[in-house]
Amino acid sequence: MARDRVGQASRLSHPLHRAGQDRRDACAARGRRCGTNRLPLVPLLTATNLDHAFGQRIILEGVSLTVEPGDRIGVVGRNGQGKTTLLRALGGAIEPDGGAVSLSRGARVGYLTQDPELDPEQTLRDEAEMGFAELHALHQQMHGVFHEMESASGERLERLMAQQARLESQIEAMGGYAIDHRIDATLHGLGLPDELFKVKVGDLSGGQKGRLALARLLLAEPDVLLLDEPTNHLDLAGRIWLEEFLTGQFRGAVVMISHDRYLLDRVVTRIVEVEETRLYDYPGNYSAFREIRAQRRLTQMRAYENQQTRFKQEEAYIRRYKAGQRARQAQGRLAKLERAKQETIERPVEMSEAAFNLPRSERSGDVVVTARGISKSYTDAATGKAKVLFKDLDLSISRGERWGIIGPNGAGKSTLVRILLGEQEPDAGIVRPGSNLRVGYYRQSHGHLPPDMPVYVYLQKVIARENPGVQYSEQQARNLAGAFLFSGSEQEAVLGRLSGGERSRATMAGLLASGKNLLVLDEPTNHLDIPSAERLEDVLALPIPPSSESEGVEGGEYEHTLVVISHDRAFIDATCDHLVVLDGEGGAEVVVGNYTDWHERQAQRKAERARAEAEEKRRREEAERRRREPARPVERSASRNALERLKTEQLEEKIQRIEGRIKEIDRETLAPDAWRDAARCARLGAERTALMAELEPLEFEWLRRAEEP
Repeated sequence: MARDRVGQASRLSHPLHRAGQDRRDACAARGRRCGTNRLPLVPLLTATNLDHAFGQRIILEGVSLTVEPGDRIGVVGRNGQGKTTLLRALGGAIEPDGGAVSLSRGARVGYLTQDPELDPEQTLRDEAEMGFAELHALHQQMHGVFHEMESASGERLERLMAQQARLESQIEAMGGYAIDHRIDATLHGLGLPDELFKVKVGDLSGGQKGRLALARLLLAEPDVLLLDEPTNHLDLAGRIWLEEFLTGQFRGAVVMISHDRYLLDRVVTRIVEVEETRLYDYPGNYSAFREIRAQRRLTQMRAYENQQTRFKQEEAYIRRYKAGQRARQAQGRLAKLERAKQETIERPVEMSEAAFNLPRSERSGDVVVTARGISKSYTDAATGKAKVLFKDLDLSISRGERWGIIGPNGAGKSTLVRILLGEQEPDAGIVRPGSNLRVGYYRQSHGHLPPDMPVYVYLQKVIARENPGVQYSEQQARNLAGAFLFSGSEQEAVLGRLSGGERSRATMAGLLASGKNLLVLDEPTNHLDIPSAERLEDVLALPIPPSSESEGVEGGEYEHTLVVISHDRAFIDATCDHLVVLDGEGGAEVVVGNYTDWHERQAQRKAERARAEAEEKRRREEAERRRREPARPVERSASRNALERLKTEQLEEKIQRIEGRIKEIDRETLAPDAWRDAARCARLGAERTALMAELEPLEFEWLRRAEEP
């Protein structure tokens, strides 16, 4: 298979379906109404009536999808429903059992798989440059044209010059004269720094290889970009960069599978849900999809229930009168009922709504952990240089608080957690754990799971192990599995045959049901689909209901404490009320609030800095302009006379006092909690404007005196 399917349209196994397919048919297949008074767009990629199965299990049945220029399509659905199968069929990686996929003439498809092929002997930067394979081919053609032009004349030379002009136009359209800048900017944006550029691909980590594959594909700029979980290996900065690239720079169409709800809200304009072998098309982003989908399911459920009621009424009539005077009518109704049942409205698929609340446990001390002045650094094996992860960090976690730890890859998030738990020593500072702590630590690796044990048996055993003397019945274990979206048959599947997401859910269910009072979760949503992540949010975000039955708990109250490492912004927003933000350069900030609170403050600070820099630039330019302009007679006024009567020392003192107050105002408005008091911010803004107006004539007088001989 061609690597990532970039620039390999001619090798894709896309059988063409009938030419000039009517746009109305495509729209009907997508469940959307067509406009009649605008010219139809020519689809880049069209899938028609696709069928695919693995053995006896049908994955896709009669599904159709049209990808038009400029589309931003998000593909969502439960794990195992066929999202990746759909993308592989669109990208030509598999031949569907039935139906056809057609590609517009000349269009190129780029497909990012979850297991991309890379050349282990290439350096990182050289492999990234492979995204420009088509551009390099154009340059080779250009060199050939130049070589021929050396000995050409007459009409042949004119033809070569015309070919040269066409090639130059193509190269320029593909950004061919700025590829070095584009490569560097893309690699940096995805979190691959300069020091990795000369490292061989075979020596990179799995996450670095994933980011490199994504960079190479984005640099190729295909007409249709197929992305399967593109944020899997990206930190927060990389995810934000990808959002900005897809919404601002990329000109092609995008079809992507992602469990990053922020990405789906900010980038996509259509959602395609894969459910029970079919596709359902929704306009808008993920948030709009959730609302429309809920309304659709409610409408479908009402229609289903109404139809079932009519069926029962007809069946009752037929049973009552099939042998009496109305037998002929009953027979007619029976035939009509049988025809109606051939078009039965399907019951909407609903996920398990089994309730789950975190169980009670021994109450921890009021203070869970305190850290004072902790620092940690390490020596980078590649460069031999010391890298500071964080320095002089103070924090105190109280019972019931929910902390998120965020930052770039390699910033020290997991290291900080291990130090707080006492698994690792800081280079400096003190960590004091609280009393009565029962720690539940969810790690990213699940190699400890017994491969031959069914899900419900594993849950029984892990809860019994963590809570000696507690009897956990099979039915309780099955109810717990159902709350974490394992259906009846899935509950009996052995752990070794589960997908990564299913193993994550099983591990999380056992951990959360084990009665821990301090939950530490390292990337808990990494292998979860969106419904599973949202179910986990529901569990962690819900308050714990009081119970009067538990002994040893004052007043029947209980609060667990949560510490989460995650790049999932929606998850952090839903579950956390405090943050530790590591910047990857040794800095650490403790924040009260969730990700959105912090992000809004960051944006406010950035805007304030930009305004301050613009104001400083304006003042410098104004001072320079006045210095260069010839002195002009100034009309005297009372205020002018008052300024002239001031001694130079008094004038400077007044300027310093006003500038000092302006700096104080700037510090106050940039404080982390300033945004909470909008009225005070407005007053400070008005005061700053008045001070700037007062400062200007004072500065003018000072400059005038400085220029006097």
